[in-house]
Amino acid sequence: MSKKDESESKEAVAEPTNAKVTNAEQPKFPKLFGLAMLIGPFVWLAPAGNVRNTLLPQYFSQIDPSGKVAAIAIMASVSSIVAAIANILFGGLSDITRTKWGKRKPWILGGTIVESGLICLVANLHNLWAIVVVWGFVAAAENAVAAAMVAQEADRIAPKWRGTISTLYGIGYTAIQVMTMIAAQFLGNPKLGMYVMAGSGFVMGILHVLFAHEGSNLDEPREKFSWRSLWLHFSLPTVGARDYWYAVAGKLMMVMGGTIATAYMLYILTDYMHLGQQSAGKTLSEISLINLVFGVVFTAISGPVADKIGRLKAPVALSTMLIGIAQFFPFFDNKPWTILTYAVLAAIGNGVYNAVDGALNLAVLPNAETSGKDMGFINLANTFSQISGTVVASLIVTYLGGYKAIFPASFVIELIGAFLIFRIKSVK
Repeated sequence: MSKKDESESKEAVAEPTNAKVTNAEQPKFPKLFGLAMLIGPFVWLAPAGNVRNTLLPQYFSQIDPSGKVAAIAIMASVSSIVAAIANILFGGLSDITRTKWGKRKPWILGGTIVESGLICLVANLHNLWAIVVVWGFVAAAENAVAAAMVAQEADRIAPKWRGTISTLYGIGYTAIQVMTMIAAQFLGNPKLGMYVMAGSGFVMGILHVLFAHEGSNLDEPREKFSWRSLWLHFSLPTVGARDYWYAVAGKLMMVMGGTIATAYMLYILTDYMHLGQQSAGKTLSEISLINLVFGVVFTAISGPVADKIGRLKAPVALSTMLIGIAQFFPFFDNKPWTILTYAVLAAIGNGVYNAVDGALNLAVLPNAETSGKDMGFINLANTFSQISGTVVASLIVTYLGGYKAIFPASFVIELIGAFLIFRIKSVK
């Protein structure tokens, strides 16, 4: 056997069995799809995330300064329940959708329109409970977009390109710090900031579906309704899903640990580090710039390195540990330099994680035919941990010693996340 034949044989053996598109069927890198995934996080996460974590806390401070922490926790609780349902529901629905526009595009575009429109509505509400109710629908739309978007990679990308696509999506995930920097400039006028976030998400949504260019899937067979089919497309995966659930649990803990600090970053700066509004806004912008620069650099580096060394699990687990270690700096001193040091280490960890985690998730999917629903559970871990992290942080601040106690709690949660990821056996 020639070296070429031997190499091709090894590649065939290593190729995942859950891929719908084989390496031979996609010899060239899909550049436009890569561009679509690069801007993907700007469609759903940048608008909702920056309104939820930056603009609404300031808006609540204006509406009810004494109840601002509780108000965010209430909103987060409602959103977490909605996210738990929406990720699985819309992921499963997109799996069985058959239209001339494809199975994912209708949910991405429709969810984008609803999300942007409702953020504009929130900007004009002044009643706390009305905002909480409407934000529940924002969370549903946000997760409809996310669930359908991440499933596209399983549908349309060959295994040899998944690492690169994951890196591009990770770069986009990190680069949304640009929108955080922009949002921070609207702390004096959060209503206008919400309009900006909604408008940017809508434009990016249009660009995403144009670049992704999903075609008709009317030729795909339609499954006849049966209880077995219903269970398959909307239930928790169980067969061959051990490593899948370790990946889900690891992601949940990793993102929750980071969110505990970032969700209350404005209050950490003003109430724990005693900065004024102008100084806090400046520091938020500096943190966002650090996240952008270090995050993008390490995301761009880590994906190709992971592909070259053939390792996915170790980079994801070790980067999770680094984010936990970063929490100690602001814990030991409440000076601004400590939060900037934390930002550098966390940005490096997030950059590595975002580059490799997507490929790890695809490698542990138990069933290619239910990729939308199964990726929905993974994205649920991401969304749920962001929202529940806010609730946990609220409880820590209220009952466990204030904002300082956030940092050791985050470290412990990140450590648990790393341990769970190391438990995965089928992926190196």
